[in-house]
Amino acid sequence: MIHRRVGRKLKRTWSHKKSLMCNLATDLFLHKKLVTTEAKAKELRPFAESLITRARIALRNEQNGNLPTARPNKSGEVATVTKDFVQRRQVGRFIRNKAVLQELFDTIAPAVANRDGGYTRIIKLGPRRGDGGREAIIELVDFSVAQDGIVRRKKKAAPKPKAAAPAAVVAPVAAPIIEDAAPEVEEVIEETVESAADAVEMQADTTEVVEESNDAPASDDAAAEDSADAGADAGDASAE
Repeated sequence: MIHRRVGRKLKRTWSHKKSLMCNLATDLFLHKKLVTTEAKAKELRPFAESLITRARIALRNEQNGNLPTARPNKSGEVATVTKDFVQRRQVGRFIRNKAVLQELFDTIAPAVANRDGGYTRIIKLGPRRGDGGREAIIELVDFSVAQDGIVRRKKKAAPKPKAAAPAAVVAPVAAPIIEDAAPEVEEVIEETVESAADAVEMQADTTEVVEESNDAPASDDAAAEDSADAGADAGDASAE
């Protein structure tokens, strides 16, 4: 039996649990808020706050000038130290992301400089659907939205009445103006009548021409008969 091992195992080996805590702390420092199970949130809280405390110590040392003296180089020059690299290396053992490490020392540490502990908050959400595991939110206190403690519930919006289909708009048809249409009808009738009269006249002219043409041969025949009769009379007279 293993003694002096405080905390929840979370059904993992020690190395697996350590990797889990490092990943959760990285996400917490990056997003300032994290939704996980209640057991993981309670295990993450002391782990993350210890890292924030180291960042606060580094900030205080840098402000007060309590920094170790750098070793001289080969030429004997001593470089001026402006950052507490000891604390940064200690935190870098668990936070491997350089961007998150810089965020912790440059943004989070100054924001919690005047807060002695209690950097995080855990809010229980209740059992989740599916496996029934109890969920919780763990967030940084100084980066959370201020709340007034009043629980507000969203009211269900009333169903909107279905809009009736728009009726087809029929444009009014203007009544025909009789006064304007009457002259057009009269003109058409007059033109029709005139055209009929012309046709009758043309037909009459054609009939006269045909009759004259029929009379002309008859007169010629009569003249021929008259000349023949005259010739016969002349022959008779000569015979006598």
